[in-house]
Amino acid sequence: MRKPLVAGNWKMNGTRASLNEIVEMGKAYSLALRGKVDMLIAPPSTLLYTASAVALGTGIAIGAQDCHAGAAGAHTGDLAASQLFDVGASAVIVGHSERRADHGETDTQVKAKAEAVIAQGMVAIICVGETKAQREAGKALAVVGKQVKGSIPAGVSADQVVIAYEPVWAIGTGLTPTLADIAEVHADIRKTIARLLGKETAAKMRILYGGSVKPNNAKDILGLADVDGALVGGASLKASDFMGIVEAA
Repeated sequence: MRKPLVAGNWKMNGTRASLNEIVEMGKAYSLALRGKVDMLIAPPSTLLYTASAVALGTGIAIGAQDCHAGAAGAHTGDLAASQLFDVGASAVIVGHSERRADHGETDTQVKAKAEAVIAQGMVAIICVGETKAQREAGKALAVVGKQVKGSIPAGVSADQVVIAYEPVWAIGTGLTPTLADIAEVHADIRKTIARLLGKETAAKMRILYGGSVKPNNAKDILGLADVDGALVGGASLKASDFMGIVEAA
C-alpha cells in the first residue's frame, strides 16, 4: 500500500506570523493521523529554518519550493539543495508549472534539479501538467507523458521521487478536471513510470494530484485508485482548510 502524502505549497506567501498555522496543524496532526497519511509543508525559503524548528516533534515534514541544480557557485539569488537540507528541508518541489512558465524551465533542467535533490538525500517532488489549450487539443496524455519521461532521473527508487500531476489550467482557478480525467492521467503516468523504472517501482511510487484541491472535493479525488495524495496551494495556507484535506486522505 502507498501511504498518502498531502503536501502544502505556500508559494510566495507567508511571513513569520504565518508559522502559527503550522503550530495549529501540528496540534491537529494526531498520532492516529500520522500513521495513515504523511504531511509536508513547503514555505518560502525565508521561513524554512524557522518552520523546521516549529514543526519539530509534530511529524510534519518541511520542504522547499525549488533549488539550483549546482552544488555551489556564482549563482546570485539561487539556493543549492545542500543549503535547503542544512536548514531542515527533507523534500524539494521541482518543475512546478509556475517555474516552467515564469522561468522557462525545461524537462532537462527539472531533471538536473531532481538529481541534485536526490543526491542530497531528499525527496524530489516532480511536477507535471498540461495547459488548457493542450487539454482541449487532446494532447494532455502526450504532454504529461513527455514531461514525466524528461524529468525523472534514471534509476531512482520509489522513495526518492514523488510525481505531482497539476493541470496548469486548474491551479488557483477553482476549476478541476473530472474524476475520470484525473484517473486517466494518473493511470497513464504510472504506466510511463513502469516503462522507465520497472513495474515494481511504479507500483510503489506516489503520484499526487494538485489543482484547486479543497476539503469539499478532496475525498472524491483522493479516493481514486492511482491518486496517492495531493499537492495543495491556497488551501494549505490555513490550518483548518489543510487539515480537512489531510483527514480526507
